[in-house]
Amino acid sequence: MSSLRLFTSAARKASSLRTFGRRGYAEANDKLKLSLVLPHESIFTSTDVVQVNIAAEAGDMGILANHVPSIEPLRPGVVEVIETNGASKKWFTSSGFATVHPNNRLTINVVEAASLEKFSLEAVRANLAEALKVASGSGSETDKAEARVEADVYEALQHALAK
Repeated sequence: MSSLRLFTSAARKASSLRTFGRRGYAEANDKLKLSLVLPHESIFTSTDVVQVNIAAEAGDMGILANHVPSIEPLRPGVVEVIETNGASKKWFTSSGFATVHPNNRLTINVVEAASLEKFSLEAVRANLAEALKVASGSGSETDKAEARVEADVYEALQHALAK
């Protein structure tokens, strides 16, 4: 028997012995257990929520109960949490990872996070202008690179506040 036929035959037998749970859409009463954690603080600890929207590197995404397990790197942007009472809370995060676990658990580990309510659009615009000025100036390459990163974060924050 060729190795390919042997492999497929063994795979068929093994798959018939295991039963996989079926994934489906989230029901209205399904909840997601959220942990939103910073190095120095926990904002949520296994709290029941309806949905979490994240700014993943691959693009914005919403996570509901029964989401396929995955690990998503986060870019600077908004994490929106929709609570069981329908209230929406938004935090601006600098970077981190979101891990969707089986059994409706989501862990978000971020370096820094602050409620959007704590930011002033005018201050963000002023800081963005200053960062862009330094990034295009005649300073050292290190200063320019740091200013570019700072400008990227301020641009994301400005976008989040403008919504």
